[in-house]
Amino acid sequence: MLYLLDTADIREIEKAADVFPLAGVTTNPSIIAHEKRDFFAILKDIRGIIGDRMLHTQVLGENCNDIIRDAETLQEKIGGNLYIKVPVSTEGYKAMPKLKKLGMKVTATAIYTPGQALLAANSGVDFTAPYLNRIDNISGMGVTVVQMIVDQFRIHKLPTQVLAASFKNVQQVNDVSQAGCQAITIGPDILWHLAEHPLTEMSIAQFTRDWEGAYGAGKCVYNL
Repeated sequence: MLYLLDTADIREIEKAADVFPLAGVTTNPSIIAHEKRDFFAILKDIRGIIGDRMLHTQVLGENCNDIIRDAETLQEKIGGNLYIKVPVSTEGYKAMPKLKKLGMKVTATAIYTPGQALLAANSGVDFTAPYLNRIDNISGMGVTVVQMIVDQFRIHKLPTQVLAASFKNVQQVNDVSQAGCQAITIGPDILWHLAEHPLTEMSIAQFTRDWEGAYGAGKCVYNL
């Protein structure tokens, strides 16, 4: 399982990258706009934190030529281990194989159905990004959709991976992991909730009390 952080908040990325085995960061136009800073400055700051780990960033062009121009600009200005996010619109499908022929890595995004994912995979994209919680919000059973996409790629022996996005809770993360999803991108709050549990904190506190009862407060094994 690959864990990516879905944010453009530099402080949150720094905090998470210091603790967790992140495979990279994903952004989208809405996430970027929320930061209210220069677009390329944000991406360069993210690249400075994560190094050559994956950075997924989205084009804004709505027709094939503009999508390709956006992708070329991103590749030139940001570079590195960069994945160009392309929505699965008619023009997006048209652009995907052209971007691959240009040697770019591509993530098909804004996916709501297994059919959309399969079409994108046959265009040669590296990742498909189904929007789990948004599917749930329209009574579409997001985990089932992810499971179907994973199964279709396996049945048809396609190398494209599934990068599930749009999570609202830890249970959704657990469910898509069980479904065989290869990668997830989650917000900082979900990531920290995934890692923490109150019983873990209670256990650590009990260990400390028992240790200090026997050896005294502030004692560590290396100074006994």
